[in-house]
Amino acid sequence: MKKLYFITGSQDLYGDETLKQVALDSKEMAAFLDEKIGGVTIEWQPTVRSSEEAEDVLVKASADKECVGVITWMHTFSPAKMWIKGLQRLVKPLLHLHTQYNRELPYKTIDMDFMNLNQAAHGDREYGFICTRLGLNREVVAGYYKNEAVLKRIARFADVARAMDFSHTLRVAMLGNNMRDVAVTDGDRVESEIRFGWNVNYYGLGDLVDLVDGVTAEEIAAKMAEYKAKYEMNTDDIAAVEEQAKYAVALEKFLKKERIGAFTDTFQDLHGLRQLPGLCVQDIMATGVGFGPEGDYKTSALMAVLCKMAEGREGATAFLEDYTYDLTEGNELELASHMLEVSPVFAAEKPKIEVHPLGIGGKEPPARLVFGGIEGKGIAVSMVDMGTHFRLICAAIELVKQPEEMPKLPVARVMWKILPDFATGAEAWIYAGGAHHAVVSTALTKEDIALYAKLTGTEVVFIGF
Repeated sequence: MKKLYFITGSQDLYGDETLKQVALDSKEMAAFLDEKIGGVTIEWQPTVRSSEEAEDVLVKASADKECVGVITWMHTFSPAKMWIKGLQRLVKPLLHLHTQYNRELPYKTIDMDFMNLNQAAHGDREYGFICTRLGLNREVVAGYYKNEAVLKRIARFADVARAMDFSHTLRVAMLGNNMRDVAVTDGDRVESEIRFGWNVNYYGLGDLVDLVDGVTAEEIAAKMAEYKAKYEMNTDDIAAVEEQAKYAVALEKFLKKERIGAFTDTFQDLHGLRQLPGLCVQDIMATGVGFGPEGDYKTSALMAVLCKMAEGREGATAFLEDYTYDLTEGNELELASHMLEVSPVFAAEKPKIEVHPLGIGGKEPPARLVFGGIEGKGIAVSMVDMGTHFRLICAAIELVKQPEEMPKLPVARVMWKILPDFATGAEAWIYAGGAHHAVVSTALTKEDIALYAKLTGTEVVFIGF
């Protein structure tokens, strides 16, 4: 399991007895947080008393591949110049916890020994200054460490830190390139790796086709059994479904061999395939593998990162596309879908496997999952390349039940209200340069995206909150 270092600051000025108590208190606090915060281990580190010790532990954190971030707290006063060299070497996300070991003051017995031992009000401000002076992107959480509100914010930091660690090692495959002449889905892949760690590379579709040609009948049968267990078979064209099963087996082999966590494809590059990948992509997305159509590597990678962030939470997270509107005045709705690739995590009922012609791509009718979408509050998050920097756009949405049946629309679909109202929300999204592709989540919140943007130094625009 990944871990967060819990690092406590002090100094030698107070003597051995005080430092022993600092160590005991901080161990107890780290153990409490370890019990309460899921998804990571909170690992106590020895008290920092000097510049050398600060540098040693922060370099250690930076080099530890299992460490995804650090929590720092000043139990006593800790002169901040001693933290400079260590903080300059730190490359992991930082949370500054402004708290105390004790909840209440012992009014009847408080003396100067107590004051010297419990100086977070004093020491954390000194430490906070140097973090600001150094221009560090970090999270500051103030409050008693056992309070639910504080624990919730620490847990959010842990989720974001895990996602950033995952992001740093994420490999993205572009099967084919960006859709011709499309602007918003393109981007600077080198800068993506510098900023977010995403290693994005082109792979010829022939690499996948070779694997498709090698899939055995036994492998197809096993995948078909998986599909029948999870989905309702609503077609007599079993051969078309088996074709998607063949693609799924090949794609899973490809992703494993190349250590890929997110991928793209494009209907303009399908040479060697009989169908546009549909059912196979939908099913794989449900496992948390990122996907972006038409070569949209940014949405693909962002989906994988946000799925990692949402692990262990209730709700759905995956790619969706803005498609068309119901502009009934006062009750405007958006219909989000795609040609095929909508993840079944959004399904309100058991998805049906169907086969229908597709009027784009020039291939055989592909098998796909068809379903209506879930309801609930959510966010839509888009990442765009502004040329000089990346920008995140995060909009509040409310997923709703479709007002009427759509018997002639044989694709998965999700409907939502744009908030705070259609005109305000849609205009703000367009002004911000938001794409027609987004990662939609009912598991994550504005606060998660705000923290991710802050810790990665990414510009963010919020709409509708």
